[in-house]
Amino acid sequence: MASAPAKQATIYRMVMPEHTCPFGLKAKDLLRREGYAVDDHWLMTREETDAFKATHGVKTTPQIFIAGERVGGYDDLRRFFGKMVRDPKAVTYRPVIAVFAMTALMALAASYAVLGTPFTVRAGEWFIAFSMCALAMLKLQNVESFSSMFLNYDLLAKRWVPYSYVYPYAEGAAGVLMAAGALTWLSVPVALVIGTIGAVSVFKAVYIDKRELKCACVGGDSNVPLGFISLTENLMMVAMALWMIAAPPVLAMAH
Repeated sequence: MASAPAKQATIYRMVMPEHTCPFGLKAKDLLRREGYAVDDHWLMTREETDAFKATHGVKTTPQIFIAGERVGGYDDLRRFFGKMVRDPKAVTYRPVIAVFAMTALMALAASYAVLGTPFTVRAGEWFIAFSMCALAMLKLQNVESFSSMFLNYDLLAKRWVPYSYVYPYAEGAAGVLMAAGALTWLSVPVALVIGTIGAVSVFKAVYIDKRELKCACVGGDSNVPLGFISLTENLMMVAMALWMIAAPPVLAMAH
């Protein structure tokens, strides 16, 4: 019994000494996973790439053809197979979920390594401290971008712009000190001040002024909406500061 002919697809993608198109690799992989035999055409020079674009009237590569018909680029190919295509402008909570999930696991792991069990009071403290550090790290990747977004809603930053540059450093320093349980005379007031100002600012912008803004909590390039998540970040700092004031013996016992 003769086997059915393999499904055929043709892809034109950039493969140059200094650059290999990642979307071309993704498209080729997707075609193979969907059971297609791929006729892989490399565009090996800029001139060859420009000539291909001009011939087919397209602005980008890769370009995929199936059954002689042009499907389009990688996103078009995903749509062709009925797969989701992420909207780069769409609202998403994924960055925050990823941060909190990882810091929670790190806190449980640290508690297990130090105290022999993952479920301890210290694990909760570490979770908040690690979260502060991780969020500060994301902001510090591009402080200028963070400050621009932060100035949209933070009440103190609007009155004193340098605060928008100081904030991620202060959050990170407080997080490190709280994780260590050291210099609480410094970390507690810092976390309490920036957390309180942040919580009030977010509450006013979102729940009183009803403004729809992007949250700077994971840096200035995210599509996380300002609201409950950012409010939670600030309230966590306030809660941690108050906890360290109210229960210093617990922290001391962890060392």
